[in-house]
Amino acid sequence: MAQHATVPGDQDPLRHLESVVARLRDPVNGCPWDLEQTHASLVPYVLEEAHEVADAIRHGDDRHLKEELGDLLLQVVLHARIGEENNRFDLDAIATAISDKLIRRHPHVFGEARAESTEAVRLSWEAIKAAERAEQSGGGQSSSPLSDQLAGKVRGQPALAAAMTISRMAAKAGFEWDAIDGVWGKVQEELDELKEAIASGDRRHAQDELGDVLFTLVNVARWCGLDPEEGLAATNQRFLERFSRVESALNGDLQGRSIQELEALWQQAKAAIRAENTQSS
Repeated sequence: MAQHATVPGDQDPLRHLESVVARLRDPVNGCPWDLEQTHASLVPYVLEEAHEVADAIRHGDDRHLKEELGDLLLQVVLHARIGEENNRFDLDAIATAISDKLIRRHPHVFGEARAESTEAVRLSWEAIKAAERAEQSGGGQSSSPLSDQLAGKVRGQPALAAAMTISRMAAKAGFEWDAIDGVWGKVQEELDELKEAIASGDRRHAQDELGDVLFTLVNVARWCGLDPEEGLAATNQRFLERFSRVESALNGDLQGRSIQELEALWQQAKAAIRAENTQSS
């Protein structure tokens, strides 16, 4: 039976986690991998754990969600530990800063202000954030306030979610097509440019044009009231379900198979899954 660590004495679980991470980062007896980590090297893990939390939520799996939230919390504690080692900040400073921010941005809860709807809360939140930005910049007026706001808003978002945020806010400000026909025309224009860039062999140009295609498709999603992140996540899951069946049919060996054979197995898997879903609904 697996052994589970216990919380020593009256130490609360969060402090216990801090002490575990401190031990992992101990210069003499710590873990070599943990000791090598920096804020920069941990960025991929922060993003990975955040996406795994989102995946657990989509699947409605509480046990999985608890585990993934723990993995994400570990990233926070690791960053706090690295900050503490450099005498910059610690976990208490992080907790204090976010508590202060929540209180400051919720005057309708912690103060005398009133907010009777979610929209009122959103407007108040944005106004407070704008005041904070103005204070941080010394109170000077920006010549591109929306761009500045968007840059701050999307800096921590995945690229697909950031594209949707930019598209929505730019359209709300008036940067918008007259009809969806214009969006479809832009999609075709960007696809043609992508094909030309790929044919030219210029990888950097092709990469830029691929980004333009994806951004324009995000605009299609916005026009149609669709969520590109959820759509792509669902497509990923469907692909894995079908691909798993193709692999199983070939005993895990896809090498040397013709595209015609693989396509036939793909279509069989697709039909089988559709039939199973129909029976269970």
